[in-house]
Amino acid sequence: VQLQAFGGGLVQAGGSLRLSCVASGDSLSTYAMGWFRQAPGKEREFVATISRSGAYTKYVDSVKGRFTISRDNARNTVNLQMNSLKPEDTAVYYCARGILYYSPADFGSWGQGTEVTVSS
Repeated sequence: VQLQAFGGGLVQAGGSLRLSCVASGDSLSTYAMGWFRQAPGKEREFVATISRSGAYTKYVDSVKGRFTISRDNARNTVNLQMNSLKPEDTAVYYCARGILYYSPADFGSWGQGTEVTVSS
């Protein structure tokens, strides 16, 4: 499977962006999906995951209440709505797939990321 993330850009603090991840070569419906990010000079970190059906989600504490992960299995896409963005959200964002939504450490098949820059 190939995962392609897009939707990043430059936004002011307090603004919003919507990221999307499109898959080709395989159906995403049999996988949990997630968003991860890597800021300059830092390790990649988990942001949000969603179960195969979309019924369950998990977020890192720093984005709870601001970010929302969703999926559309019919369109083979996963989205991340990011509101109230902060400069510390600046990073390259990646989507990935896994087996269990509550086990983001096991995710892989990293796609090409999309860069998000939040100015203060």
